[in-house]
Amino acid sequence: MLLTVAALGVGLLLFLIIKIRLQPFVALLIVSIAVGLGSGLSVTQLFGTVQKSNTVPLLEAGMGGTLGHVAVIIGLGTMLGSVLEASGGAQALAGRLLTLFGERRAPLAMGVTGVLFGIPVFFDVGIFVLAPVVYATARRGGGSILRYALPMLAGLSMTHAFLPPHPGPVAAAGLLHVDLGWVALMGTLTGIPAVLAAWAYAAWIARRVSVGVPSEELETPPAPEQPVPLPVLLTVIGTPLVLILLSTFSSVTLPPGRARTLLEFVGHPFVALTIALFLAYWLLGVRRGWSRASLEALSTASLKPVGNILLVVGAGGIFGAVLKAGGVAQAVADVCDTAGLPVVVLAWLLSAALRVAQGSATVAIVTTAGIVAPVLEAAHPTQAHAALVIVAISAGSVFASHVNDGGFWMVAKYFGIPERETLVSWTVLESVLSVAGFGVAGVVSLMV
Repeated sequence: MLLTVAALGVGLLLFLIIKIRLQPFVALLIVSIAVGLGSGLSVTQLFGTVQKSNTVPLLEAGMGGTLGHVAVIIGLGTMLGSVLEASGGAQALAGRLLTLFGERRAPLAMGVTGVLFGIPVFFDVGIFVLAPVVYATARRGGGSILRYALPMLAGLSMTHAFLPPHPGPVAAAGLLHVDLGWVALMGTLTGIPAVLAAWAYAAWIARRVSVGVPSEELETPPAPEQPVPLPVLLTVIGTPLVLILLSTFSSVTLPPGRARTLLEFVGHPFVALTIALFLAYWLLGVRRGWSRASLEALSTASLKPVGNILLVVGAGGIFGAVLKAGGVAQAVADVCDTAGLPVVVLAWLLSAALRVAQGSATVAIVTTAGIVAPVLEAAHPTQAHAALVIVAISAGSVFASHVNDGGFWMVAKYFGIPERETLVSWTVLESVLSVAGFGVAGVVSLMV
């Protein structure tokens, strides 16, 4: 019965999002309540009572427990990305890499630009900022615009799916209680081979599908008067990742003491991202003539688009809490254990299926994390193994981007690619990235 409730809940979620066109946050909230009642939970357990009690209602506990960790990281990461975007960091980074690699290796330079700039910047923002650079590079180098756009898109997509502080891996880490340092390490370990596979496909398909550079000019973000030095950019981008990784390894390699305590403090994601944000404020803002008021206005404006992401992630936390309390998730865990299905495989299959069905990577991640959480908990995995499960979930969430995904139309619009060519280039590129990342995660999971 509980497995039937789980299946009906996922079916209802897809129906509400795809057919009814309900906002995913509302759809997840409705499904969580329906699954809770269907699995035998009482109204009091879900919502609480008018009189105060010591028991926190599941809806409040699920939302608060998830967002208490995730919201701070996503907020700080979003502000950091906005400063890098506004400072002209993308143009400076692309220019230096093009000079370094040369015109013959311009596609590789665009791919590396996508990876480095994509670490702190959202996928859609990265397209907006880097698309004019792709246009200019394609006009100089000649050939299909796919030759230059696809490597850059693969880099942006890999970092957005596999690495913190992006919402997907951060949300999964919060829902599955995994240290972000391990997520960053395993995301890098699996993401690099995955993006190399995607670049190989990009080079292959660009020779077979010719798409000219659109004649119309894109709106180019205003360039700063002084180019941003590459070492400054790399310092701001790399600081939070380095600090988080140092904290993770110090807890394993160092004995208790002041050095370990200091590294764990500065490497906590809240502190590491705050340090990186203030570095960006100083190096990319104040030293280049920005006023404190302009930095405050930029930071405030950058937070407006993340409200929807946070609500969906919070609703995913509610869904996971209801699945666990109602015994639905444990029933799924028992079946997977009996069938001998590895949790890494289950995570990728569920995430990929949800992604293809309804288009939203965030919904795919938070729904899958809620279902696999008890399966993972029952297996008592190491943090490294749990991080690989998160990689599998994130990899599945980018599988086969097609017409129900906003990213599909963004790629087609910004680079002037017809729908058919977008399907054979972008959709397959995302599938290669997804399968390669999952494959590496599966192999590594056998060793840790």
